[in-house]
Amino acid sequence: MQNVHGILILVAAMLGFTLEDMFIKSLSVTIPVGQILMALGLGSGAVFAVLAIMRGDNLFAPAAWSPRMLLRTSCEAGGAVLFATALSRVDLSTVAAVFQTLPLVITLGAALFLSEQVGWRRLTAILVGFTGVLLIIRPGTDAFDPNALLVLGAVLAVAIRDLITRTIDASVSSFVVSFQSFASLVLAGPLLMLFNTADYTELTTSHLTMMAGAVAFGAAGYWGVVTALRLGEASVVAPFRYSRLLFSILVGMVAFGERPDLPTMLGATLIIGSGLFTFMREHRLAKATAPAQA
Repeated sequence: MQNVHGILILVAAMLGFTLEDMFIKSLSVTIPVGQILMALGLGSGAVFAVLAIMRGDNLFAPAAWSPRMLLRTSCEAGGAVLFATALSRVDLSTVAAVFQTLPLVITLGAALFLSEQVGWRRLTAILVGFTGVLLIIRPGTDAFDPNALLVLGAVLAVAIRDLITRTIDASVSSFVVSFQSFASLVLAGPLLMLFNTADYTELTTSHLTMMAGAVAFGAAGYWGVVTALRLGEASVVAPFRYSRLLFSILVGMVAFGERPDLPTMLGATLIIGSGLFTFMREHRLAKATAPAQA
């Protein structure tokens, strides 16, 4: 029963992240992306700061501000800037589909930099997933939009962030890590505005409402992921992360009038299929080696 609860909470979390993306994309029509990121950093950073303090965590513990943690935070900020910029320029469904390659990039990165064993089956799955990306962005054709490459940049930055996360001090609370990540957006946002020579836009009640929605759904999504993975078995619950793509397609169609074409849908199918295969393969290998390690 806990697995069922975990699945339901994770699916709800993916819906929360999709709604956060919807608000960011809607806001980007009239507000510079840097200003949006700064507001999200302030709002979500405050949420996780309060949660950390309530738990008795030290927001400024030396272990949380080591060079490795600062590198992780820099990757977080870079990924957020690239992802939000892509949302402002590319269809929501396309951004979500390409971003689903993240587990594949992490698997490849773990093999290259963390000396984890990755066999030919998973390497083949990774190649299939990247073939799906090519079907979606279609370089060299009239359908190619260079802005789609921003999503790949975000995937690379977030993958590095997650690989570093595997090696950070376990004594650092996840709430402190989250606070640090969102706090970095308070700095990254103004820098992006300066780089793009964008002017600060006066916020209306509608803007503030959407920003509050983005903060609320984003924080709720994070809480949902943590809770779901603690409630249920990772092998059962984690694959339901891909429900985010379905939500993104539906929200993109309803809110923004998007109509994903056949190559995009086929590419998304390849990405999800290869991701699920990679995940199940890793789970099977972990079960096979568990008795030997016991």
